[in-house]
Amino acid sequence: MFSDNPYFPQLTEQQKARFDALGELYRTWNEQINVISRKDIDNLYERHVLHSLAIAKYVRFMPEGRVLDLGCGGGFPGIPLAIFFPETHFILVDSIGKKIKVAEAVAEALGLENVSFRHARAEDLSEKVDFVVSRAVAELGQLVHWTRGLISAQQRHGIPNGLIALKGGGRLKEEVAALGKRAYVDVFPIRKYFGEPFFEEKFVVYVQR
Repeated sequence: MFSDNPYFPQLTEQQKARFDALGELYRTWNEQINVISRKDIDNLYERHVLHSLAIAKYVRFMPEGRVLDLGCGGGFPGIPLAIFFPETHFILVDSIGKKIKVAEAVAEALGLENVSFRHARAEDLSEKVDFVVSRAVAELGQLVHWTRGLISAQQRHGIPNGLIALKGGGRLKEEVAALGKRAYVDVFPIRKYFGEPFFEEKFVVYVQR
């Protein structure tokens, strides 16, 4: 059960119940629409939920903040973050309708009221948000290109608005270098948050607006 994890002792009973409900919800939906690989569904809490919440270790999203999850797939990292930050509004976006359908159904089953959904391509978005979050969607340069016009100049968080991406270590140095010296980029190893071997080569990458 996710509620037994040692990393977030401050969770409310409602948050614990919602996190614990994710396993059965995704297992049921995955039998109908494959949004999580078969080998990963048994590792949902580590490889999807906890991975998503590495962003919550990096930044505290504020009440009334707006965060857009670009390429949310079945709802990651957006749904775990929406559970964790109930007073922040999350906009989950994906270009594949069946994935949005799953994310929307999961959010409805959990009773999440701080999420909305868009079936759209990145190029078609016009929302203004504080942060864009993303996982395994595209290289950093492409993400910056897609999201540059979406990130508001109005500051309300502890760090300036920007892009926060969950990335593997494979080509990360090259992707960061390709952004150029003018870009402010912070690369933080998730292994400093979580001890599981899965996170050894996983990173939170922040690109300031």
